[in-house]
Amino acid sequence: MKLILKKIHARFYRYSVGFFVALFYPLLYFYSRKPSRYAVMNQLRRYCSFCSSTISGIFYRVKYEQPIDWSRTYIICPNHSSSLDVTAINRALKNNFHYIGKDAFLKNWALAIFFKSVDIPVNRESKMSSFKAFKKGAENLKDGRSLVIFPEGKIPEDYPPQLNEFKNGPFRLAIELKLPILPVTCMDNWKLIWDTGLETGGRPGIAHVYVHQPIETTHLSIDDADMLKDQVFNTIDQKFRSEVW
Repeated sequence: MKLILKKIHARFYRYSVGFFVALFYPLLYFYSRKPSRYAVMNQLRRYCSFCSSTISGIFYRVKYEQPIDWSRTYIICPNHSSSLDVTAINRALKNNFHYIGKDAFLKNWALAIFFKSVDIPVNRESKMSSFKAFKKGAENLKDGRSLVIFPEGKIPEDYPPQLNEFKNGPFRLAIELKLPILPVTCMDNWKLIWDTGLETGGRPGIAHVYVHQPIETTHLSIDDADMLKDQVFNTIDQKFRSEVW
């Protein structure tokens, strides 16, 4: 019975996301076609995230290692263990941002409006698609729009989850553009809803998100990409494993 109730909760959360995207859809559709769409689409995305989480009894507590200068442009690298991670990032960030994510989201009607307007879809099996996605991401970064990339590339299959190996792309891009990396640890989203929650279910509660201090890259060369990747991995992994809030 407990598992059944948890699965009902996970589905309720999923449907609530769809409900609020549908509710805001006229505005999303209108602004998605405007040249200045990024700021408004991000704000509407925050509203959808807040409403769908709140009605599901899920709340986010965000802690910043130090005050973040939101006027700067960042490449934001969170860990990934739950469908709640995107909502958590939407709540934690205070600047103008967009995502790189798998092109399967183009077939998800609740997310497609974002991936057809402000976010960047990528086919991870195609080197050409990855090249085009990172090229578009670089253009947006140069225009002052921070980029969110989950460097694991997928949610871990292990339960409880452990971090997957990070991919190099975000770190090479940060060094090439001399932009800071902003690591983010989603500490316990997986305890509320792991992956989509369709197997393990979900529950109400408080999710904790830790935003680390930015890591500067102005002094680094491309040869330092692996070192930077390891530094970000260790920063997030240490916090994720510690569960110390």
